[in-house]
Amino acid sequence: MMHPMAGNDAKPDTNTDAEQIELLVMDVDGVLTPGEIIYDSDGRELKRFSVRDGFGLSLWHKAGFGSAIITARGGPVVERRAEELGITHHMHHVADKGAALEQLAQRTSVATDRMAYIGDDWLDLSAMRRAGLAAAPSDAQQPVIEAAAWVGTKPGGRGVVRELVEYLLQRKGLLAGLLEGYDRP
Repeated sequence: MMHPMAGNDAKPDTNTDAEQIELLVMDVDGVLTPGEIIYDSDGRELKRFSVRDGFGLSLWHKAGFGSAIITARGGPVVERRAEELGITHHMHHVADKGAALEQLAQRTSVATDRMAYIGDDWLDLSAMRRAGLAAAPSDAQQPVIEAAAWVGTKPGGRGVVRELVEYLLQRKGLLAGLLEGYDRP
């Protein structure tokens, strides 16, 4: 079932206007990846990330905003991707993501109501309820979709973070200016 506000706007009862968001906080599995865990023959974990999400995050950073990862899993693959994307705050092996969001607020001096959190499963609900803007990919679990103020049209690992970034930048009035930098004759 498609969320009534999928990908284009937030529910009117959102705690924070998208314009106020300063920090984008993301789950990894099911948001930055399609939620699949692959092991190679040597037992190393492999993950597939979207290049579009990566470019979206580079636009978010170029506009002067921060990003963070809070994940129940983690590991070297996630650390490497976070480093590649310039994600300066990443918390791994987190059982209580709501408490982790509060810790992140203390570390960054960004209030939780100025954070957007995008997650896809039940473990994300406590962080989503504390964040100023709760978001979810289109293939998130139903309770997560119901808790989200913004639901993308794309599934996790397939460009939903890019979609959220473009939504936030558009609401801030910054998207067109960023596009001009790439759309030159």
